[in-house]
Amino acid sequence: MTRLFARTMFLTTALLTAGVGVDGAASLSPTPVLRPTVHQITIPAGTVLRLRVERGFGSDTSRVEDAVPATLASAIVVGGRTVLREGSVASGYVSQAQRSGKVKGRGTVAVRFNRITPAGQGDRYSIQTRPWVGVAPATKKKDALTIGLPAAGGAVVGGVIGGKKGAGIGALAGGGAGTAVVLSTRGKDVHVGRGAVLAVRLAAPVTVSVEQ
Repeated sequence: MTRLFARTMFLTTALLTAGVGVDGAASLSPTPVLRPTVHQITIPAGTVLRLRVERGFGSDTSRVEDAVPATLASAIVVGGRTVLREGSVASGYVSQAQRSGKVKGRGTVAVRFNRITPAGQGDRYSIQTRPWVGVAPATKKKDALTIGLPAAGGAVVGGVIGGKKGAGIGALAGGGAGTAVVLSTRGKDVHVGRGAVLAVRLAAPVTVSVEQ
């Protein structure tokens, strides 16, 4: 009787212990983690990226291949879904830099962008953009004024010295001096300061991974 009681108690204790072990293991099992769904979304060619440059550049201050870092000033949305958030980082470079010339020519500078890193992600994507080109304003009116004023001044001086004949010589001398001023003075250059926002258009589509 004693042996039977002892055996019964042993079996009961074993079953209870086993139950606790199973419950403990169940309570310690990790909670399944729900991973976000990743979608591949293509930004079509022709999409405009509004990029805020982080470093200034100019036709007379930059060289071809100088780096032009920028950040996305406004998000890119495709089909109602945000593909690139504001603050995404773009990398670009100066593709053309030409100082203004003498007599003719205006300063010209162009940039292209070739990489973008979405905000909050570590992935980088290659992109192709059409060049953003900046051209200095024409200076024809200013050049004409530079030529004309010395001519008028020469005519006045010539007239004081010797009448009509002197006035003619003075006018020619003045005109020549005015032309020389234009020949030796460069036109305007174009500068883009830090913080300026450029509207750059994609030349080719780019596919980006977007989590949801």
